[in-house]
Amino acid sequence: MFNGMEHTAIASPDPKKLAQWYVDHLEFHINFEYAGNYFVKAKNGSMLEIIPSEGERGSNKMKDVGIRHLAIMTDDFDEGHKLLKSQNVQFLGEPYETMGNRLVFFADGDGNIVHLIHRQKPLP
Repeated sequence: MFNGMEHTAIASPDPKKLAQWYVDHLEFHINFEYAGNYFVKAKNGSMLEIIPSEGERGSNKMKDVGIRHLAIMTDDFDEGHKLLKSQNVQFLGEPYETMGNRLVFFADGDGNIVHLIHRQKPLP
């Protein structure tokens, strides 16, 4: 009956600008918009809905309560990392390897935590 997540929502002070950031940096495309809300879709079909925010941003630390990061799969970690560096993406640390997986954390256009990951072997 339940098929998994269709999308995750991110509240932004400028939804159009953040949606375009995902288009420009991570090869998403804007696939639907309405009333200041933007859906961006990745090659694998996963989507983000970017909605207008209200109020001030709370803290945004790696271990704060709530959703902490978005993981972006890549089939070529080195090229993906190189491209993001050339686009002056703000990295939160250096790339590293754990359990055969390569990853690096960075911030999107609003400062949300994202990480690039290449898994040696897909999760079961």
